[in-house]
Amino acid sequence: MATEQVKVLKSVELGNDARQYLPGGVGASARYNPALGTALYVSRGEGGRIWDVDGRSYLDFNLSHGATFLGHHHPATTAAVREALDRGAICGYDSPSHTEFAKLLNQTIPAAERVRFCNSGSEATLTAIRLARAMTGRQKVLKFWGHFHGLHDYVLYNAHSPNSATPGQLIAPNRESAGIPPELDSLMIVIPWKDPEALDLALRLHAHEIAAVIMEPINYNQGCIMASKEYMQAVRNRCDEHGIVLIYDEVLSAFRTGPDCAQGYYGVTPDLCSIGKAVANGVPIAVLAGRARIMDGLAPVGEAAHSGTFSGHLFAILAGLAAVNEIRRPGFYDRIEALANRLYSGLNRIFLRHGLTAYAQGLGARFGIHFGKAAPVTNYADTVNEDKSLAAQFIRAAFDRGVYFHDYGKLVTGHHGFSAAHTEADIDEALTRIDDAVADLQRKRA
Repeated sequence: MATEQVKVLKSVELGNDARQYLPGGVGASARYNPALGTALYVSRGEGGRIWDVDGRSYLDFNLSHGATFLGHHHPATTAAVREALDRGAICGYDSPSHTEFAKLLNQTIPAAERVRFCNSGSEATLTAIRLARAMTGRQKVLKFWGHFHGLHDYVLYNAHSPNSATPGQLIAPNRESAGIPPELDSLMIVIPWKDPEALDLALRLHAHEIAAVIMEPINYNQGCIMASKEYMQAVRNRCDEHGIVLIYDEVLSAFRTGPDCAQGYYGVTPDLCSIGKAVANGVPIAVLAGRARIMDGLAPVGEAAHSGTFSGHLFAILAGLAAVNEIRRPGFYDRIEALANRLYSGLNRIFLRHGLTAYAQGLGARFGIHFGKAAPVTNYADTVNEDKSLAAQFIRAAFDRGVYFHDYGKLVTGHHGFSAAHTEADIDEALTRIDDAVADLQRKRA
């Protein structure tokens, strides 16, 4: 017991020290886990597991918020970063590897006729919107209620707002951060997703003002909500009819269902797309890709500005080459699909056996758990009354059993995932631990 107390104190002391220098003791707000009341301070990761600073290991179903798709310390991406170090950690210059990576993405992702490297998903969606405005001469952006596109002022609207939607109608823009100028509200049009009547109304009123329609093609941020292929094609058709740039935000959905991403899954190609997280297995990079006629509007060819000293850093370029080549290997996604079926069906059997009202739904390697729901969730409106307290209790109980899920707090349902490094044995071990955790939770709630 004394040894365990020392372990706990190490984490507590680190958290207390961090709060003296970092707001909330974290380097980014989403690293705080409300279910734990602190961040998880990690010392290392290997495969599908992480270790905290006290030496305790966890089966990891967060995986750097989805970035570490191949697993922690993957040999190919680790070797790539070492090669980049050996080359001199170059930034602010291009190299043959930049062209090689762009060519690989062109061969892999349907929309990627041209590629520009960014530092984050927020930078990629910001640049996409700038490019759409430059091309069309219009200013407004249409986004969907419950879809998240980063933390810049132009898109931080209605990603997590409460139920304020009337079917077939527009939704009032809702700023989701302090410091966003209210003047930007006039540039934002918000409607429910998968609501053709609302889309038709928005276009009837504002098509001549709309530069871009932006969406998550798979709404993983709200627990893996999907659309039909027919709806996705209908949005594509409407954009074509009105000369509007269609943007897919694939920062989270990229590579979860296949190397051609969600656009390949649906068979619908956007004009522009933002690719992030999994593209370099945790090494910081995002990609803006799209049709040549639009992408060539970027400087130095066109007039839309985009650049950055660290954009396309050699670390990320070489890691991206390694990661994308890994996921293009024959049979890679057969295994992902098998693990997905094993995990998601296993979770739902556990919830049913213990009488816990929750439902796991996923596609490919990313999934959501909807607490307070006993059946699949098909739209964002169904998530706003989910049982956030039960979610936090579950995450804490799983954590105590050595399984890490991240709690995204009151703002979002959230998303979880597994990596290509997880084995069938890892999934079975996790399900056994989760079974025990749910039993613990139900005993406490009885």
